[in-house]
Amino acid sequence: MFKTPVSALVLIYTADLQVLIMERADKAGFWQSVTGSLEAGETPRQAAIREVLEETGLHAEQYELQDWQVANTYEIYPHWRHRYAPGVTSNVEHQFALMLPAALPITLAPDEHLQYAWVDWRLAAQRVFSWTNVDALKRLGERHQLSL
Repeated sequence: MFKTPVSALVLIYTADLQVLIMERADKAGFWQSVTGSLEAGETPRQAAIREVLEETGLHAEQYELQDWQVANTYEIYPHWRHRYAPGVTSNVEHQFALMLPAALPITLAPDEHLQYAWVDWRLAAQRVFSWTNVDALKRLGERHQLSL
């Protein structure tokens, strides 16, 4: 079954702008925020809640999940295109943010991520591989009137 070329990205962060990033299991050295494709019948918000639970063990409904009403379209990396229907080369990614009271312990999905780190949002912006993830991190800084 092919992935839907619509996804949700969720920045998980604390009030002092520590951000959760995770290293991908299928691409060592590639760090990212929570992200994942929508499943059949899901809204982007529902996908965000599901992906947070699957990738971190956290229940997003227990915290402040913000829909930033931003969607970026990006070209799917060639090495991941086999996951999509033939001819699909781009994905629309909806941005969300989840503010936590503190940097909490995370339960990783071992088939998806190798390790995680809580880092300052500026460092996160330097470490993540995706320009859409950098865009979301910059938006986080702007929302808190800081500069990258």
